[in-house]
Amino acid sequence: MAPTLYARPQVAPASAVNNGAIFQPSQYRPLFEDHRARLVGDTLTIVIAEKVSASQKSSSSVDKSGKVDAGITAFPLLSANSFNRAGVAGTSSNTFAGKGATESSNDFSGTITAVVTEVLPNGHLVIAGEKQIGVNHNVDVLRFSGQVDPRSILIGNHVPSTQIANVRVEHRGRGQQAEAQGIGWLSRFFLNLLPI
Repeated sequence: MAPTLYARPQVAPASAVNNGAIFQPSQYRPLFEDHRARLVGDTLTIVIAEKVSASQKSSSSVDKSGKVDAGITAFPLLSANSFNRAGVAGTSSNTFAGKGATESSNDFSGTITAVVTEVLPNGHLVIAGEKQIGVNHNVDVLRFSGQVDPRSILIGNHVPSTQIANVRVEHRGRGQQAEAQGIGWLSRFFLNLLPI
């Protein structure tokens, strides 16, 4: 079994003194309150709907040219017909053009149930969850963590991932299928040695 992303939540221990009362502060649940997550160990269903796209384009061009032309028709103390016209000419040209484009798109959707691991002083909930699905020798692992404002929790303990702060979503695979999609260590060595 692979190690989990988070430690199991530790619920506050009950008071050592049993006062015999129905009301216990550590496990208090109002009778007419919607049972939404608000204590360590409660569960939340996260509706993952992450869609991010970015694109960038740039282009530049430089064009510079020059031309020099000079001629000599006569020298002092010499006859003008003693030699043909002598000329000197020179040209220079410099051209540069560059273009670049970058585009990235990410679309992730799904659901996962997370556990409240900590309640912050302002009432926000720190949550973390992990889901593993194994078929034959392949295992898909989905991990999710973040910080939830209790006011964003919908009926049924559902909350969209777009309303969660400090989100970390990780989806990885283990097994033969994941190994087939990776590059071997020897191939990576030669790619680093000969990047061309």
